[in-house]
Amino acid sequence: MHIVFVKKIFADGTPCKKCREVSERMEAEGLLQHVNHIAIADERDMDSEGMKLAKQHQVSRAPFFIVETGSDVEVFDVYFKFKKHLADHGLMTSEKAAL
Repeated sequence: MHIVFVKKIFADGTPCKKCREVSERMEAEGLLQHVNHIAIADERDMDSEGMKLAKQHQVSRAPFFIVETGSDVEVFDVYFKFKKHLADHGLMTSEKAAL
């Protein structure tokens, strides 16, 4: 399983508050260890990796996660759905899944 976590930087240069909150929650829950790559969607640079990924996967909000399992690609723009996906694939302990 390969996981990309896409965070946003707004046009004024400020980081996305929700992205920061999700990052902090993932770190507290021990989930960042499962992320293979973090991409930044910088609104000031439409060619930034994250902006290209958002366009490619037709995602309009951040943060979002791209999960590749073999030839299957799933995109999650809701953290709790992403977290459930990890739990369903045995990547979380039961107490972390309940947080």
